[in-house]
Amino acid sequence: MKKITIVIALFFSVLAAQAQTNTSPKTSDDKNTDDQESLAKDYLSQIMGVAMSATSNMKLFHFVYDWIGTPYRFGGSSRKGIDCSAFTKELYSDVFNMDIQRNSRDIFSMVSPVKRDELKEGDLVFFKIHSRRISHVGIYLGNNRFAHASSRGVAISSLDDAYYSRYFYRGGRMLESFKAELQKQSTDKSSASTDNN
Repeated sequence: MKKITIVIALFFSVLAAQAQTNTSPKTSDDKNTDDQESLAKDYLSQIMGVAMSATSNMKLFHFVYDWIGTPYRFGGSSRKGIDCSAFTKELYSDVFNMDIQRNSRDIFSMVSPVKRDELKEGDLVFFKIHSRRISHVGIYLGNNRFAHASSRGVAISSLDDAYYSRYFYRGGRMLESFKAELQKQSTDKSSASTDNN
């Protein structure tokens, strides 16, 4: 009887050890993933000068990081050279799956105005630089910093800089107004297909 009890105890000990071994790597992997994401957030925070939270859109920050240093080229839309509106269009397409206009003034017509102190990550910032019309656009990252294709190439600048503070025109939030526009276009298309049938 003692032998059977010992065998049963050993059997359960082995099962318990295997169960711990099987669950330990997952916990370790989850911890490693969390650690890596935390390190990535810390690294990008330092580079961009923006404190990232748990809700930060990492795809947005990775996109900006990948494009930093790309040369400026008026009318350009590639890694060889890009202008502000093409950079904004590319970012919105890649990060938010939205196909927006190509010109900064046209992009402005698609947004809901936002006060400077109400800007959120992913909002747009518009400038009237040496012009009465909107001539420049960037993407707000937080902490008064924004990404844009400037004459120095794709860079991160501050709204507090004297230059950008002087020419800042308005902020804009694309998401809500754009969703409404998409719904309108979808309704128009469905009613047009109903009329054709």
